Amino acid sequence: MPTHFDGSAREKRSLNLFIKLIRAAASVETRTSGPLTTVGLTSSQFGALETLYFLGPLPAGRLAEKHLKSPNNFTVVISNLEKRGLVSREKAPHDRRVVMIELTDAGRAEVERTMPAYVQTIVDNLEVLTAQEQEQLGELLRKVGRAQT
Repeated sequence: MPTHFDGSAREKRSLNLFIKLIRAAASVETRTSGPLTTVGLTSSQFGALETLYFLGPLPAGRLAEKHLKSPNNFTVVISNLEKRGLVSREKAPHDRRVVMIELTDAGRAEVERTMPAYVQTIVDNLEVLTAQEQEQLGELLRKVGRAQT
């Protein structure tokens, strides 16, 4: 659905691209969420688990930053994972104001169990593009993501 905004050609082009970008991201996320839904996780929760799995324990604020979320918003994600026993919170020994988030054994096992099906679902959904198109789109999205206005 294109924009109905009555602006300049530049404004309409930008708005139409923005709409396509947001709709495509939402559509892919919905289509790839099956393996996560099956185990009762949201994409934000699994993203946090995956980050901790590959990077190790992180301060809560850094974990939120890696997911482009505010620390206050991400606290809910962490709390829900902690309730399920998938992560733990510990005060950092070097600075008691810093809360470190760490995967538990159950969290590590959940990532290892869920990751293969999740990755396969993503691969299947993105194969609508050739390998070259995937690389090009990745570069374009990186350029947009890093733009300074």
